[in-house]
Parts: sequence; structure tokens; C-alpha cells
Amino acid sequence: MFNRLLPWIGFAYMGAAWGLSFSLAKLVAIEGTTPIGIAFWQCLLAGLLLLGYVRYRGRQMVMTRPAIRLYIIIALLGTAIPSVCFYYAASRLPAGVLAITVTLVPILTYGLALLLRSEIFSARRLTGIMFGAVAIILLVGPENSLPDRGSLIWVLLACFGSLCYAIETSYLAKRGTDDIGAIRLACGMNLFAATILGIVGVLTGNMFMLDITNSLITVSIILLAIINATAFSVFVACIAVSGPLFASQVGYAVTLAGVFWGIALFGETHSMWVWASLVTMLVGLMLVSPRKQHT
Repeated sequence: MFNRLLPWIGFAYMGAAWGLSFSLAKLVAIEGTTPIGIAFWQCLLAGLLLLGYVRYRGRQMVMTRPAIRLYIIIALLGTAIPSVCFYYAASRLPAGVLAITVTLVPILTYGLALLLRSEIFSARRLTGIMFGAVAIILLVGPENSLPDRGSLIWVLLACFGSLCYAIETSYLAKRGTDDIGAIRLACGMNLFAATILGIVGVLTGNMFMLDITNSLITVSIILLAIINATAFSVFVACIAVSGPLFASQVGYAVTLAGVFWGIALFGETHSMWVWASLVTMLVGLMLVSPRKQHT
């Protein structure tokens, strides 16, 4: 009985944890930190946590030239660039709006797959892409949708971060990770991203030291790192136990949890256009998500 519940426990954890990350990002971003610095500390701590796990399992990191090349590409596309975009937007947008933009990832992933001809055409899934486009129009188009018109650029920046995640997903799907493994890939990705962000942060004067006297910033960044490391690991485990179809549905839980964490922690209120965008985006996600293959 408990074994059957484990995937659902993992599903609930991923939804709640990843959903909470939007609000944690906002908490840190509005406390006078820098987006590059936040991303650096999150990646460094998550990478060290995962490295500890890899060593605990008695394994070594794969450090061949192809593996290092993969770490760097995924570090840029899957962490460094989108995280900085996300944290810049986090200080200027409601957490719920950020959660909606991240739902674009599977929709954009399918769009890229169509362009690269790695997926066959599906009218149903193409309709999902159209719903995703309509959702963004509902989010940024109406005059009273967002708190102010200056928010438009930050929504587009968050959407660009989602595009980076989609490119990363497409690249991984084509290249594969069997020679490294998901946990070691996540570890290498975070450590290389921390290295890149650290260099850029120091050169641009956008780095900050963690101040243990400021518990809000320190605890929030530590929680972001733990979520980054553990939720991804749970996601991989869910794929292994229950299959990719089950795991892929976590996008719904993440988006809904992100919206409601924003309401609970910040008292966020949204216009009818934002709620319409949320519903439209979830419908688009439902249409784009692959159906179960019957044998």
C-alpha cells in the first residue's frame, strides 16, 4: 500500500516545492540582493548537496570531454541564463504570474521539436501551442491585467527563461544522458553554472556574500538549493517508478501551487485576465502533454 502511495507523495512534494520556489525567489529578490548572486549561491549549494550524494553512493563524476561539454551547455541553458532572467523578473512580478510563465516550457518544447522535425505533427498538440500563445496575450495584452504596464518587459524576460529551459529539454532529448546519469548531470550542471555565474558576478560587481545575520535571505537561498537538488531527484525517481507520462503531469501541480503560494505568502490578488491566462495555459499544457500509448 505504502509503495503505491510513494509516487503520489513524490508528486505532491514536487508540486509544493517547485511551486514554493517562485515565492522564495521573490522573497530573496526584493531584499536588496542581485539576481546573479542569488543564482550563484543556489547553484553552488545544490551542486555541493548532489556531489555529497554522488560520493555517498561511492561514485565518481564523469569528467570526459563530451561530459564537460554537456555540463557547460546545460549549465547555461538549464540554470545560469534562465535563473538570472527569472530572478530579475521575480522582484517585479507577482509569484503567481511567474508560475504561469514557466508552464510555457512543455509547450515551447513541442514547438521546437516540430521545427527540428523530431516530433510528428499533431493537430491536438499544435492547438496546445496556440492556447499557450493566447495565455501570454491574456497576461500582457489587456490594460488592467498586470499591476502596471512596465511589467510587460519582465513577463517577456521570464518567458525567455522558459524558452531556455525548452531548448535545454530538446537538446537533452536528442543527445541523451545515459553515459552520465541524471543525478551526476544535475550535479555537474549546478557546479559549472556556479562557476560561470561566480566569474560573471565578480567581474560585473553583482556578487554578494551570504549574511547569516539576515536569516530571511540565507534560509530562502538554502531552501531554493534544497528544492533544486531534491525535487529534480524525485522527478527522476518518479519517471523510473511510474513512467514519464505520470511525472510530466507535475507541471499542473507546480503552476497551481505557485499561484496559491503567492496568495498565501504575499496576499497576491490577480485580475480576471491573469486567472483566464492560468486556465488557458493549463488547457494548453493538457493538449501538448503526450497521451498514454496503448499497447
